[in-house]
Amino acid sequence: MSARPRLFVLVLGLVLALLAGCGDDGGASATRAPGDPITAEEADVLAGLLYRDFEAGGADFTVAAPFAEGSVLTLTGEVDFRRGEGSAQAVTSYGDGRPDDTRTLFFTATDLWYGDVPGLTEAIATAGRPDVTYLQRPISSTRPDGTASLIDVLVQLVPRLSARADDDPRAFLERDYTWQGQSSVNGQLAGVYQFGEGTTVAVSAADRLLLQYVTRLTDQTFDVTVTLADHGGRSITLPGEDVTAQAADYPDVVAELGF
Repeated sequence: MSARPRLFVLVLGLVLALLAGCGDDGGASATRAPGDPITAEEADVLAGLLYRDFEAGGADFTVAAPFAEGSVLTLTGEVDFRRGEGSAQAVTSYGDGRPDDTRTLFFTATDLWYGDVPGLTEAIATAGRPDVTYLQRPISSTRPDGTASLIDVLVQLVPRLSARADDDPRAFLERDYTWQGQSSVNGQLAGVYQFGEGTTVAVSAADRLLLQYVTRLTDQTFDVTVTLADHGGRSITLPGEDVTAQAADYPDVVAELGF
């Protein structure tokens, strides 16, 4: 097995260090201080964290990305870790008095569906598809102007908080993983660990499942926080072809609605 953790994932050209943590102090003494290196026992737990997420099957999730002053994109939904699929309500809240912008999303490893878009039903009906309530498009690494779509980054980040096998514990001991103490996430006691300057994870002390992951995307000035809850099996029903139109087939609608 490679010594490089599979937690380091390339997402749309943005290298996201997806780390893991465990829920107790690994037998460390009461004098342990935040910033101390992880123990060998903790490295073992770190190495199996994403596989435990995969074994659990899925989870509810919330993603918060404060991308501008007073503005936050929040995704709230559920993910099937085993199939890499999910659904979410995406709400963009602004700090300048504008009303919230809300969308319904479904996603796989390759595609993204948008629903509940104001004007979509009418625009698609005018184009000859009165039955359509969703537009589907491939998940893209970049927009035409060369920038990355934040929604595309986030819907790929969430399913990748799982893996089909354990990592090598030695890789975590060799890298800059530190213990940061304990915290409470959604009422659950969690151990908190950090990698580098600011990527942290909080992991349940009870079942050693990932509760929260915080990271700063490359070349960005804001942190993205992913919170997981109610781990267990999930089954995502994607929109059917009868209610879905391919965005590429309706460029005028896409331009009109600002996709």
